[in-house]
Amino acid sequence: MEIREDMIKKIKTALISVSDKTNLKPLLQTLKKNNIKIISSGGSFKEIRRLKFKCIEVSKFTGSNEILNGRVKTLHPKIHAGILNKRRNRLHQKELKLNNYENIDLVIVNFYPFEKVLKQTKNHKKIIENIDVGGPTMVRSAAKNYNDVAVIVSNKQYSDLINELKKYKGSTSLKFREKMSKLAFTETSYYDAIITNYLNKIDNSSFPEKKVFYGNLIERLRYGENPHQTSAIYSKDSNLKIKKIHGKQLSYNNYNDILTALIISKSLPKNTGTVIVKHANPCGVSILKDNFESFKSAIACDPVSAFGGIVSCNFIITKKLASELNKIFLEVIIAEGFDKNALRILKNKKNLRIIDASNFYINEDFKLSSINNSVLIQSEDKKIFSKKDFKIVSKIKPNKDQFDDLIFAFNVCRYVKSNAIVLAANKSTVGIGSGQPSRLDSCEIAINKMKKFNNLRNDIVAASDAFFPFVDGIERLIQSGVTAVVQPAGSIRDKEIIKFANDTNTVLMFSKTRHFRH
Repeated sequence: MEIREDMIKKIKTALISVSDKTNLKPLLQTLKKNNIKIISSGGSFKEIRRLKFKCIEVSKFTGSNEILNGRVKTLHPKIHAGILNKRRNRLHQKELKLNNYENIDLVIVNFYPFEKVLKQTKNHKKIIENIDVGGPTMVRSAAKNYNDVAVIVSNKQYSDLINELKKYKGSTSLKFREKMSKLAFTETSYYDAIITNYLNKIDNSSFPEKKVFYGNLIERLRYGENPHQTSAIYSKDSNLKIKKIHGKQLSYNNYNDILTALIISKSLPKNTGTVIVKHANPCGVSILKDNFESFKSAIACDPVSAFGGIVSCNFIITKKLASELNKIFLEVIIAEGFDKNALRILKNKKNLRIIDASNFYINEDFKLSSINNSVLIQSEDKKIFSKKDFKIVSKIKPNKDQFDDLIFAFNVCRYVKSNAIVLAANKSTVGIGSGQPSRLDSCEIAINKMKKFNNLRNDIVAASDAFFPFVDGIERLIQSGVTAVVQPAGSIRDKEIIKFANDTNTVLMFSKTRHFRH
């Protein structure tokens, strides 16, 4: 495409006001080489002078001193008129000449580190002082007037600017200015979104009249759930707090399963537990304290579904377990770390994704689900269960092992797609029924899996994510060998369920909370 002369704009004056002052020197050298005058303020002015480059301080340029402890320095008509004027508008040029103002052709600004300060302190006054006003205002002005002005909002863009000035001998193309304008408005939107979410959070306004979402691009994925769908993953953080240390690129489905597995893993006791996930559903979970036996018990729940799945270990993987993991086909292995011998063994499979999740944690943000142009928002279901959250309603009381298994099964149950039934024994799942429109069907699936892979007959407990609407579901579980059941209360037939439990000498425990997951 041929570049018309009127699309190229010579840069004569640049304004620099940056909070992050790294990598300035190569940029300043390029500006000097192209005889570009520099205006700057505060710390940026001092840094530019320290680097031995000529610079005019903003206060001298405007004729107005900084005031209010630096809160007002670039908010001046001479600055914004210089940025915003249309170079081909005669009235604009007449007013500039009348006021003795001059053009500013390049704005290089990055903002006060509000996001960084949020992570460093809870001091509200300090946080508020790190809301940048002048910077975003100049950026928006320059971005609006991209026809005549170039804007740079990150030191990551310095090399692009340097190359542009080199290519066009001290000028910028319209295509470049348009691109930088888009990035600039994205930056101001992102910055304002962080501030808005902070203010809503301290005011406990979880669902304000207008909701702003923001995120950083982590990775563009090859495709979505299927090859004809496009996909990417974003995060409010600069990274996902997980580190891929080996294997193929992660896919949309990989990420979906990984995040599901990690949410379950982080609900288990610290440094304990194995989770196996397939298609965003757990197909085996164990919290046996022996890590090797924990994995063996988790995979025994449903070894067929585990094939091609994801294993998440809430502990450091050692050589012994790595050798066992290498015997089966897995897409991803996640752990709280890997010893050297374990990594050497696992890396023998070149496509196996190995993920270190030792820095991953569940934050306080909300869970989002989007359909068309609508977004459903809710708080994450991460309640930590204790005995006070349950009520024993049967005549027979659970022993300690039964009680522990019931709570374990109920915890796993909330991560299984509803309708969900989880069968467990000895701190491990032995049958999982998921995603059925009928709770009775979920019971049948869980029972069939247990009979197929475990064939247990003693000390089996069952958890349901919601109440049994009829006796038939709990009846089928008891017929299969279940001796204790936990379910949320709330059915109009709760009394019938309790009576049936008592008539069959079954332990029945009611939860005070329901745990659908769709």
